[in-house]
Amino acid sequence: MKTASAPAGPAGVPVSGVVSAVNEAEPQAGMRERARAFAEPLLAGETTATGENLLTHADAVADILAGIGGAESIQAAAYLGYACAQLSRPEEVIGKAFGENFARLAIETARLEQLQQRSRAGRADQPTDSEQAGQQTEAVRKMLLAFSRDLRVVLLRLASRLQTLRWCAAQRQPLAPSVLREAHEVFAPLANRLGIWQIKWELEDLIFRAQEPDTYRQIAGLLDEKRTEREAALEQRRAEIETALRAQGIDAAVSGRPKHISSIVRKMRGKGLDFEHVFDVRALRIMVPGVADCYAALDWVHQHFSAVAGEFDDYIVRPKVNGYQSLHTVVRDTEGRAWEIQIRTRAMHEHAEHGVAAHWAYKEAGAKGYAGVSAASQYDAKIAVLRQLLAWERDLSGGAAQHGLLDDRIYVLTPEAAVVELPAGATPVDFAYTVHTDLGHRCRGARVDGVMVPLNTPLANGQTVAITAAREGGPSRDWLNAELGYLASARAKAKVRAWFNAQHARETIARGREMVEKLLQREGRTATSLEHLATSLGFKSPDALFETVGKDELSLRSIATALHPPEPAPSADAAVLQRKVAHGTPTRGGVLVVGLDSLLTQPARCCKPAPPDPIAGYVTRGRGVSVHRRDCPSFRDLLARDPDRVIDVAWSTPATGRAPAYPVDVSVEAVDRQGLLRDISDVFAREKMNVIGVQTQSVKGWAWMTFTVEVSDTARLTQVLRLVQEVPGVRRARRC
Repeated sequence: MKTASAPAGPAGVPVSGVVSAVNEAEPQAGMRERARAFAEPLLAGETTATGENLLTHADAVADILAGIGGAESIQAAAYLGYACAQLSRPEEVIGKAFGENFARLAIETARLEQLQQRSRAGRADQPTDSEQAGQQTEAVRKMLLAFSRDLRVVLLRLASRLQTLRWCAAQRQPLAPSVLREAHEVFAPLANRLGIWQIKWELEDLIFRAQEPDTYRQIAGLLDEKRTEREAALEQRRAEIETALRAQGIDAAVSGRPKHISSIVRKMRGKGLDFEHVFDVRALRIMVPGVADCYAALDWVHQHFSAVAGEFDDYIVRPKVNGYQSLHTVVRDTEGRAWEIQIRTRAMHEHAEHGVAAHWAYKEAGAKGYAGVSAASQYDAKIAVLRQLLAWERDLSGGAAQHGLLDDRIYVLTPEAAVVELPAGATPVDFAYTVHTDLGHRCRGARVDGVMVPLNTPLANGQTVAITAAREGGPSRDWLNAELGYLASARAKAKVRAWFNAQHARETIARGREMVEKLLQREGRTATSLEHLATSLGFKSPDALFETVGKDELSLRSIATALHPPEPAPSADAAVLQRKVAHGTPTRGGVLVVGLDSLLTQPARCCKPAPPDPIAGYVTRGRGVSVHRRDCPSFRDLLARDPDRVIDVAWSTPATGRAPAYPVDVSVEAVDRQGLLRDISDVFAREKMNVIGVQTQSVKGWAWMTFTVEVSDTARLTQVLRLVQEVPGVRRARRC
C-alpha cells in the first residue's frame, strides 16, 4: 500500500491510479479549459438544488477528480455533463465540439443524475429503517453501476455528491433529508466498495457531521492534533518503520492513515469502547512477501515499541471463519501514543480486500455490529471485478469502457420511481411479473418512457415502465413461445406455467366432479356427503377425488362399490350373545364355533380372515366372538394375556349354501406413474372382485396402495394378485 497522501485503491493501487491511467493516452492538452469555456455561458447563471452556483460546482467537481489523479478528459466531462441540461440537442452539439464519446458520457451522466433525483423523490416518504427502503437503497447502488456502464460516470457522481456536502458544510446549510440519506446509504458505501478511500473518508465525515453535529464536535475536541499534523506524524512513523525493516532485509511496504471522526465513533459504538481505549486512532499496515517475514516484522515492532497487553491477535495461525489472515498488534511509541499495526502478506491482503473478508464487509455491518458479515454474493463478485477495471481506466478516445460487464442485469423504474432489477433482455411482461404476479397475469399493454410499445420489447437501463392491465384474466400461451420473445425471466416463465397448470387442474377437477355427480344420480345417492365419500376412498378432500377421477386414475366402479358397503355386524349385550338354534342346524354365518350352539361372530379388523385361513376365536366383552387368523400378531398377544377366552372356531357353509364375501386388505408397491391406480383397479374389475376401499400414498416416485377387496376364498385372491404384479411398474402385490 501507499502513504496516506496517496491513499490506496483496489489491490494496493493508489487512488490516483484508479483514474490516472487515462493520462497515458491523453488525446488533447487543455481539454478541461476548452470544456469550461464551452459550458461557462450555459452554467454561470444556474444553481443546483441546494443553491450552489452550477459553474462553481462543476469547477469543484473537476478539482476533486484532479486531486485523485483524474485525467483532463474526465475533468472536462464534469462541465459537459451539467451543460447537457441546458442544450436542446446535446448529443449533436457536444459531439461536434468534443466527439461522440464525450457526448455519450455527458448525456449518460446527466441522465443518471435525473434518475437519481426521481428515485429520491419516490423514496421521500419511506421510513429510513424500513425493509422496502433498504431494498431500494441496494437497487439504487446497483443501478448506479449497471446503468452507467462507463465507470467514469460513477466517479463523476461521487465527486459531485462530495462537493454538495462540502458546500453545505461550508455554508452551514442543513442538507435535505433525501440528499443526506442517499449520501449515507449509496455514495459512501459505493466509494468504499470501489476502494476510492479518499472520497469515502471525507464523505463519511461530512455525513456524520450533518447527522450528529454535537457528537462530531465532541470527538473533534478529544483529538489532540489537527488532521494535517496527525497525517504528518503518520507519514513520519510509516517512513521510519519501512526504512528500518528494509535495513533488516525485509522487503516491506508500510502504509497507513489516521482514523477519521466517523470511523472513531463507529468503532466506539461497535465495540462499546471509550475514546481512550480506541487504540487504532493511528493505524499502520505492513505488507511483506511471505509468512516468515510477517513474524520477523512483528518481532522488530515489539522490540522497538511497547506492546499493549491483551491487544495482539494472530489470525495467521488461527484464521477467522471467513478465511481472513493477518497479525494485529497495538503498541505505544515513546510519546505514549497508541498505534494499531497490521502485518500481512500481499496474498493475505488480496484476500482481505476482495474475498469474503473484504474490508467493506464489516465496515458496513450497521446494526449487526462487528459479528462478521458475509459479503459473498453474485453482486459483490462483480464489484471485485469493477474495482480492478477502475484501476485500468482508459480515456474516452481509447474505445468502449467495460461494456458487457453487467450486461446480465438491467434496472428500470416504476411510475413511482421505485427501482426494479431485471435480467438483460427483459420485457414489459417480465417487469409486470416482477412487480406482482397478479399484475403479470393481467398485463395487456405497456408504456415505456410514456410511449406505447409491444409487450415483447426489450427494456433498457433507466427506462420508466407503466403497465396497462385488464380487471381480470390470465396470460397468453404465446408468452411461453421462446421465438416470440415475450419472457426472459425464469421467474416470470414459471409463473405463467403455474397459471396454466392450475387452469388444467381446475378443468380436470370439474370433469371429475361431473362424472361423480352423474354416478350418484344413477345410484340414487345424491344426498351422499362428498367429504365422507372422499374420506372413505382414502382422499383428503373431494377435489382430490374429483381430480383422480378426471385423470381416469380411479374407475367409477370402485366408487359405486364404496356406496354399498357390507352391512355391519349386529350389536350384542354385555354378555356373550347366544343364539338358540337346533343342535346340528347349519349356521347362517360363515364361522362355526366348535362344541357350542351358534354364537355371534365377527372377523377381526386387524387381520381380516377369509377361508381357508387357519382361524381361532376370542370371546370379547359385549361384541361376541372375534375371529382372528392364527398367525395374527394381535391374536398372539391376546392368547398370551388371556388364554381362557380363546375358543376353537372353523369355517362353515351358510344356510343359504352360498359362500359369503369377506373384506381383505391387499398391499401394492409400485413405481408411481400416471394411470397406475386405474390399471390396478381394472384388474380387480376384470376378475369380478369388488374393491370397497382404496388408500394411496406417493413419496419420491414410489406409490404405496392399500386396496380392501371382498373375497370368499383367499386361493382366488392369490391368483388375482399374480395378475396385479404383471401391471407395468408394480414391484410387489401381497395380502396384508
